[in-house]
Order: sequence, then C-alpha cells, then structure tokens
Amino acid sequence: MARDPKAIGVFDSGVGGLTVLARLAEQLPGESVIYLGDTARVPYGTKSAETVVRYARACAAFLCDKGIKLLVVACNTASAHALDILRTELDMPVVGVVEPGARAAIRCTRNKRVGVIGTRGTIQSDEYSRVIRSLDPAVRVFTKACPLFVPLAEEGWTDGDVPWGAAQVYLGELLACEVDTLVLGCTHYPLLRNVIGQVMGEGVALVDSAQATAAAVQETLAGIGMLRPERTGAFAQQRFFVTDAPESFARVGKRFLGRDIGAVEWVDF
Repeated sequence: MARDPKAIGVFDSGVGGLTVLARLAEQLPGESVIYLGDTARVPYGTKSAETVVRYARACAAFLCDKGIKLLVVACNTASAHALDILRTELDMPVVGVVEPGARAAIRCTRNKRVGVIGTRGTIQSDEYSRVIRSLDPAVRVFTKACPLFVPLAEEGWTDGDVPWGAAQVYLGELLACEVDTLVLGCTHYPLLRNVIGQVMGEGVALVDSAQATAAAVQETLAGIGMLRPERTGAFAQQRFFVTDAPESFARVGKRFLGRDIGAVEWVDF
C-alpha cells in the first residue's frame, strides 16, 4: 500500500474505535484515516497494564510505518495505560480518548458530580478520575465497570429488555450518587446511548468521548498547521486493517460506523 503522510492513524482493540472514526469523518471530512483493529488480541479491558502497553506499541508501530501524521488511541484502556508512553516514544502528536472525555465532562457538569462507565480495565486504571481531578479538583467522580455493554453492542442488542435490565443494574449506583454528567468511557457504549439515557434520565448529560476526541484531533492538527482542507469526492480515504477475522469485523463494524465498511485487510505483527 502506498504511504500517505497526511493520513490520521487510529487503533483500537477491535470494532469499538469505529465510533471514533465515525465522529472524525463527520468533523474532519477532508482527512484520510488508516484504522487498525487489533481483533486477534481483543479485549484489552481484561488484560494487565503491561500487556496493554505491549499491544499498544505494536499497533502504533504498524500505523507509523504507514506514514501517518497523527495517532489516535481510540481504545479507552490503551489510552489509560499507554498514552503517556506513546507520546514519549513517538515523534508525532498522539491523542487519546480519556482526556477529551474528561474535559467535556467538566464543561457539562453543574453540580460537580460526574459518573464514568467503562470496561474493568479502564475503571481499574482510575485514569478518568485522575485526569478529571487534575483539571478540576472540586469535581467528585463516581465510576462503574459495565462489562456486559460490550458484547451487547457487538451483538446488536441495543434496545429491549436485556440491555435495559443490564443498564438498570449497572447504573443504579450512579443514580444514587446524584451525578448530573455521565462519561461513556468505552467506544462501544455510544451504541447503547438511548437505553443508558433512559435509565439515567433527562437530567443527566451523556458525554461521548468519541465526539470529544474528534474535536481534540481537529484542534491539534490546526495547532501544528497540518489540518487538511475540507474537500469533496474521493480525495479523503479510509483504509481498514485487522489482526484477525476481517469478515466478522466488517459485519459487526457496520453498526459502529453506520455504513458498509468495504475492504478490510488482514495483517500479522
């Protein structure tokens, strides 16, 4: 494949990062994107921090070899454990999903009580709490791991009794904490936004880290003079790579991206 020095690189443990790609495409339609789903090693959320860092380095190296200009770590768990390391090691801007989501939550909250939901790995890292408190020490953060939300999103069970029941069990504790803002701290969770919103109620603002990350990428590229002008037609390209099961990725990923994905290439590293 020909190198594209103007492409944005995005990696995730699987299909969830496609929600970030979808927001990038909306906000920056002129930008080309190379996406890597590390489907051979998914999920990251159950792995040790050391293992996640090793996987993140491998994914970053693959994308850097394609000549990208900016790296997006779309996986919340990888952002929590590996972002600082990648920023130190790579000679390019690296944007994660945790800090943009944290900043958006601080802007949204009125009562300084913020909830964060994510995988076990993301919640155990306590990275969202750390970042939010570093930005505004007055904000109280309440977290909850919601591991069943990932398979529900991938199976397309985003409405009905099953996701409703899971959401009631998971989110009841956060309702009792009287949060007025809830960070969707996993790239799968936007697919369950409706049921999460119904359980939390109209008074709770839902923060989509994917949307906040797209805005952060735009700001970063503009700041370094590498923002591509908006164009029409086929000028901007999206390329997809996975480390396992490209057919499954294309099928499931359609729900996350909101359209057919097209060609998906298998890679091994």
